[in-house]
Amino acid sequence: MKLFSAALATLCSGAVLAADLPGSRDLEVLPRFPASHIVAFKEAPDVERIYPQGSIRRISGRLRYEREVLVQGQHSAVTYELPRTHSADQVFTAAREALLEQGAELLYWCQGRECGASSLWANSVFGNATLYGSDDQQAYALLRLAEPNHESLLALYSITRGNRRAYLHAEQLDAEAPLGVLLPTPATLLRQLRTDGQLKLPDEAKADSAWVEVLARSLNLDSTLRVTLAGNQAEAWREALIEQRVREARLELGESADETLSVHLLR
Repeated sequence: MKLFSAALATLCSGAVLAADLPGSRDLEVLPRFPASHIVAFKEAPDVERIYPQGSIRRISGRLRYEREVLVQGQHSAVTYELPRTHSADQVFTAAREALLEQGAELLYWCQGRECGASSLWANSVFGNATLYGSDDQQAYALLRLAEPNHESLLALYSITRGNRRAYLHAEQLDAEAPLGVLLPTPATLLRQLRTDGQLKLPDEAKADSAWVEVLARSLNLDSTLRVTLAGNQAEAWREALIEQRVREARLELGESADETLSVHLLR
């Protein structure tokens, strides 16, 4: 949220801001970045969408995802052109952090070329050619929103085009049926831990659930990392992670009375 305050401070009081697309609106859960304006907007009451949980590529004319989430329901999509004073990556970071502060769960996060071709994201995933830009200058995240919107997904995509114009695209889909259990990818948890220095697992993450394997795989992607486990079930989590071949020396116990597990990176 600091970036929002910083951006406000850089605006001149007499500046004329570009107008939004007529009939458009912000998503209620996502704060608008200062000085950005809406260039595309659509909503529909019943849409089926596939959101990738991995890099995308085209093979024999068909779009391929490493993992995906298929969901149907109320759909809203908004695209912002961003102020020249801030990069697409900065605005993407501010949006991601704002959603996490609200309690959203990060299911997938990629940056740059690891996401795949920008042309596929723009044209095949989001159906918006404005989002086509440099493969190096893109970022994508898929999040599950916090209560009371826990049956909703939000997709974020940022891009910088060849003309240096930057955009942030956001889609919210309110599922018509329960989403069930959705787990993040191990690489996403590792990226979040490295970037934010901590992870806070959701309430449903228990030491005897599928979350143990996901967290263990994440930690084992980088065997040099050491972490502190905190929460009233931290000891049970530590034992379960050791059973999943995470070295005992990498896991320390911290103090917390929370029901949920938090993982802190030891620098």
